[in-house]
Amino acid sequence: MSEHAALIAPAAREFTGILRGIGEADLAARTPCAEYDVRSLLNHLLYWGPWLEAAGSKAPPPAVSTGEAEAGLVGEGWLGAVEKQTARLVEIFGAPEAWQGMTALGTAEMPASIIGDMVLGEFVFHGWDLARATGRSLDVAPEAAEAVHASAEAMGDRARAMKVYGEEVAVADGATAFARALGVSGRNPDWNP
Repeated sequence: MSEHAALIAPAAREFTGILRGIGEADLAARTPCAEYDVRSLLNHLLYWGPWLEAAGSKAPPPAVSTGEAEAGLVGEGWLGAVEKQTARLVEIFGAPEAWQGMTALGTAEMPASIIGDMVLGEFVFHGWDLARATGRSLDVAPEAAEAVHASAEAMGDRARAMKVYGEEVAVADGATAFARALGVSGRNPDWNP
C-alpha cells in the first residue's frame, strides 16, 4: 500500500539508531530469532537487502554464488554497509511508485506492495530483534505498528509455512498493535536475552 511509503524513512531512522549502538561484543548475542545471533541477523539483512532493492526497482535479482549462511557479509565495515543499504531502500521504497504494480523477489512474482511491507517489517521487526538482543528498546510509531500488524496478519500463514515467521505467540488482551504484530510474526513481546 503506497500510503506506507511515508513510514519507511522514520522506521529506517529508528533502525539505524539501533545499528549504531551495536558493538563488537554484541555480535555473538542471542536474538529473539532463535536461529540468529546478532552477527547472523546482520548477515541476513546484508544478504537480502539487494534482493529487496531489485524488487523495489523492478530490476533483475542480484547474481549470487552462495546462500545466506555461507555469505559471511559481516566484516569490519558492516555498519557502513548496512547504513548504505538502508539509505538505498529508503530512497526506493519512500517513493509511492515502488509500491505499485507487480514485481518479483527472485523468481516469485507478487504485488510490489508486499515487498514494500517486507522492507518496513525488516526495519521494524529486525530493529526490535537487534534492540532486544543488545538490551535496548525500539521506538515504533503507532502508524508503523498498525501497518506491520496488518501486514503480518495478511502474510502470517504463508510466512509460517515458509519458515519466515515462527509459530504465532499469544499476547495479552488489550496488547498494543506492535505487541500483536510481534506475536503474529512468531516473536514473544516479553523476550529478553
